[in-house]
Amino acid sequence: MTTLTNRYEFLFLFDCENGNPNGDPDAGNAPRIDPEDMHGLVSDVALKRRVRNYVQLARGNQMPHAIFVEHASNLNRPIARAHEATGGRLLEKSASKDKVKQARNWMCQNFYDVRSFGAVMSTGDNAGQVRGPIQFAFARSLDPVLPMDISITRMAVAENVKGAKSSADFQTWEDQQPEDKLRTMGRKNLIPYGLYVAKGFISAHLAEETGFSEDDLALFFEALANMYDHDRSASKGYMACRGLYVFKHTGTDSDPAQRQRQARLGCAPAHTLLDLGKIIDIQRVSSEISPRRFEDYRVSINTEKLPEGVELWHWNNSAARLQKHP
Repeated sequence: MTTLTNRYEFLFLFDCENGNPNGDPDAGNAPRIDPEDMHGLVSDVALKRRVRNYVQLARGNQMPHAIFVEHASNLNRPIARAHEATGGRLLEKSASKDKVKQARNWMCQNFYDVRSFGAVMSTGDNAGQVRGPIQFAFARSLDPVLPMDISITRMAVAENVKGAKSSADFQTWEDQQPEDKLRTMGRKNLIPYGLYVAKGFISAHLAEETGFSEDDLALFFEALANMYDHDRSASKGYMACRGLYVFKHTGTDSDPAQRQRQARLGCAPAHTLLDLGKIIDIQRVSSEISPRRFEDYRVSINTEKLPEGVELWHWNNSAARLQKHP
């Protein structure tokens, strides 16, 4: 596999309709918001989780695309396996740097999320730490969102009946209860609508350290474009990818070696590419109504402001791949 040789930045647009895109456990799982301006937030951790879920589904959780931070698992298990596979001794706190490095490299080779996002692998048997080439900032909604706390009714109960030893005992208890005692009230948190923008960064230098390849990059963008189609739940409402715009640094120098160095380091600051209103602009169609669907926004691209040595690519749904923007 070819290791990544270009620096990238990307804008990822997604929306949520009548759902909770990212609940805050410290606020009763209410949708995350910026309290100063009421714009919605989605954490980088939530976005990485869904990338992991897609890769796990698409590649069957098989090495070299296995997932390290797997749902309901003990992270020390795969770390121990790394030492077993490289001849290390378990729970050897004084393991040499060479043994730690071997275990670390084995983890990078076999776990997609380790070589993509990095990981802290010193929680049990020490396999070191990895700083991944892909990093997200918190996603933020373009407009304020309205968090709603809605009452719901469940037409059943889950009562732990004292003394019940069989299903017949539960049936007897049910028959003795009035109907209104056999239902419970609950809450659902949601927003009517929000269009979110996430900004991301991909480092060629860190990719070299973890072995992150061009194939890994293609899988990552595939995951961003499709992950919400495989993450449906009642709490999430209707979520979808609405745009993926990728800035690829290619260099400008006529000398191939110098051009390659430029491509790795980058040809423009990230903010000149990712700040909305410069190259990618998103505006509301009407300022008189609150946005309730993606069609209430208009996305425009100004390629004239694209710096030299940088290419713009976007996700083509019909072709299911990135293509270079004209």
